[in-house]
Amino acid sequence: MTRIAVIGGGRIGEALIAGLLEAGRANKDLVVVEPVPARAELLADRFGIRATSDIADAAKTAHLIVIAVKPNDVDGVLGELSKAELGGDQDQVLVSLAAGVTTARMEAKLPAGFPVVRVMSNTPMLVGQGMSAIAPGRYARKEQLGLVTEMLDAVGKTVTVAESQMDAVTAVSGSGPAYFFLIVEAMIDASVGLGLTRDVAAQLVTQTMLGSAALLEESGQAAPELRAAVTSPAGTTAAGLRELERGAVRSAFHDALEAAKRRSAELGAAGD
Repeated sequence: MTRIAVIGGGRIGEALIAGLLEAGRANKDLVVVEPVPARAELLADRFGIRATSDIADAAKTAHLIVIAVKPNDVDGVLGELSKAELGGDQDQVLVSLAAGVTTARMEAKLPAGFPVVRVMSNTPMLVGQGMSAIAPGRYARKEQLGLVTEMLDAVGKTVTVAESQMDAVTAVSGSGPAYFFLIVEAMIDASVGLGLTRDVAAQLVTQTMLGSAALLEESGQAAPELRAAVTSPAGTTAAGLRELERGAVRSAFHDALEAAKRRSAELGAAGD
């Protein structure tokens, strides 16, 4: 079995571990690196895995070394990994979930030719519904990408993109949950304005969103087709959609994603 070291026992690291175990990974093949003793003990007890504060020790026997820390902490992790004598006889891959940290930046701090895979995931990973985009570095092989994809499929879905597209991915799926939550919030507030209680409004909006997403995924139809199927001529939906178009909702989303992509590029450049 593939041995996996998760460096960082925060919410994302915990979600990944939980998903891997749920998908059938053996406890003995997982180790988490967590510097806070109480948190490390909690994770070890909850999941029945080894927890340590020693990055080099955890990484030396792992096939997949997963960095699940904040971007500002990545350089410190890479410094500790330099003590692990990586790149020996064992086939190893570094997988980074840290936003904005380029593969080139990581490769420069690792042994020559060490394979790196960069990942942009999102918070629905916490409930096993994450969307992850992976971008290989210069030295990552196809079979290694397959191992990374298999790992991330345990907590959602995965696509492979060129690293040049990562800023766009960040704008769309990385930041996307926040756009979704804003729409839900706005619809609930508007529903209360129509006289519904907030509890009933929240149930109506949340289930409508869940059901609509399931229908989009399972029906085989594209969003415009499904929208048209709900929209009767001169009906209630047409009246509502007309107001959304008057409010330039499409333009607002275009501008929002452009701004998020631009900011992602700025943060990445600052880190490098």
